[in-house]
Amino acid sequence: MINKTKLYLFTGFLGAGKTTFLTSILNELSDRKVGVIMNEFGKVGIDGAIIKKDDLELIEINRGSIFCSCLQLSFVSALIEMAERNMEYVFVESSGLADPSNIGEFLEVVEVAKGDVYEYSGAICVVDGVNFLEQIEDIETVERQLKFCNLVIISKVDLINKEILDKVIDKIKEINHKVEIQKATHGKLGYNILEKNLMENAWVGTEETTNSPENKPKTLTLTYDGEITKESLIQFLNIIKKDSYRIKGFFKLEDGWNQVDVVNRRIDFKHTDKEESSSQLVIISKIGPQIIKPIFNAWEEIVGREMKLR
Repeated sequence: MINKTKLYLFTGFLGAGKTTFLTSILNELSDRKVGVIMNEFGKVGIDGAIIKKDDLELIEINRGSIFCSCLQLSFVSALIEMAERNMEYVFVESSGLADPSNIGEFLEVVEVAKGDVYEYSGAICVVDGVNFLEQIEDIETVERQLKFCNLVIISKVDLINKEILDKVIDKIKEINHKVEIQKATHGKLGYNILEKNLMENAWVGTEETTNSPENKPKTLTLTYDGEITKESLIQFLNIIKKDSYRIKGFFKLEDGWNQVDVVNRRIDFKHTDKEESSSQLVIISKIGPQIIKPIFNAWEEIVGREMKLR
């Protein structure tokens, strides 16, 4: 009997903490054969650089959602390639703007091509406890991710009070009354996902995704050769963040290389020993290409040195 590869899908809106939880799981599986398919909207993959380890099989798919017709072939090819590598576990981290409601279609195509090689073990949706109530009002993708998941993890519980947490839980149950809900504090989850049968009730079906080439958000990459102060970068980010779903990347500042992460109003910096040839920020726009001019204007006003935007 051939052992199937256990396949997990991680969903959750931009900045919810998917990569944090995935990294934690990968650390627990350091002695196992594990593969990751990492999906990001930008042309440049940032999260793949964060989780890279010597013994990890990683495939990155950028420039859109893996559930959109524009990347369907790439996603199927990645799943087939992972199956051929005989992994014990494969984790798919989808873009924060991905609608995973058609995951079943991809599994059917892979089964036709390679046979019954995967044991689909469920979709895990990471919910941003701080920003969720605002996001759910404005962004359809957040609701779709919740509707088509088998487990919810509420992140950043340490940053909200009980009243907000109760409202978040009530809203999740309103969208998906069957799903199990777990809470995480400081990026830690006192719960072993891999020991739980998330597919026990198998209530999640398949629908057509809302992701399409037409509604794909504008994503830009800012590249800069040089070093600036953290204060200058914060000033720049404070100007453009209101028009951005998410900003993230690696930047060389006066105190060395930093991982930069912007979600809504919050700007986080984390020192890293990862050194790049150039500083890069991936910016996912809320307002389409109209964000280009404000980015150039803000950069010129605060930094005043040449950068590239593509």
